[in-house]
Amino acid sequence: MTNDLKTPPETAIQLHNDQTPTTKVAAEAETGTMSGSLRQLVSSSSTTKFSRNYHVMYIGLRLVCFSASLISVVVMTTAKQKSSISVFGFDLPLNSRWSLSGSFQYVVGVSSVVGVHSLLQLVMTISRMLRKSLVFSSRSHAWLIFASDQVLAYAMISAGSAATGVTNLNRTGIKHTALPNFCKPLHSFCERVGVSIGFAFLNCVLLAISAFLDVLWLSN
Repeated sequence: MTNDLKTPPETAIQLHNDQTPTTKVAAEAETGTMSGSLRQLVSSSSTTKFSRNYHVMYIGLRLVCFSASLISVVVMTTAKQKSSISVFGFDLPLNSRWSLSGSFQYVVGVSSVVGVHSLLQLVMTISRMLRKSLVFSSRSHAWLIFASDQVLAYAMISAGSAATGVTNLNRTGIKHTALPNFCKPLHSFCERVGVSIGFAFLNCVLLAISAFLDVLWLSN
């Protein structure tokens, strides 16, 4: 009688042991699937977070770059002043205007191109962000923007350096000659030119940062 009562549990135990390998394989398969899904979810979440942060940084940078270009152009193109200066006892009239200097025209030209470039990138980036797309449509597009940022940065450095040389000459004159400091009677003109050149050099830094962001996007 005792043996009859013990038989069902033993049978149940035997059945359980027979099903254990199959259950284990199924559990491992399910665990592997869950792990793969979890990795995909984490990877997708990291990519989405990087893309969102990149969009914000890129939009902010392009906005500042466009603003700096606009200020540089507006301040330079409004730089004009009339005055007079005494040379060897003679009063000579002065009529300074930014368009009379090729270096200042160079700054306006390059700043205008940088401003248009930044505005186009700003509009395109905002449009892609609203559509939840990547900043660049392809790696070729990213390389093109990277090259553009580099070329414009070098052009901006060249323009700013040329304009700085002319401005310093106006302030200090030429040694061993009677050429005076033209910025004394033309203080407002020189100040405006200096501000414009300052924003031009700021654009160089912003374009360099933009190129770094381009490389960052390409590496990810």
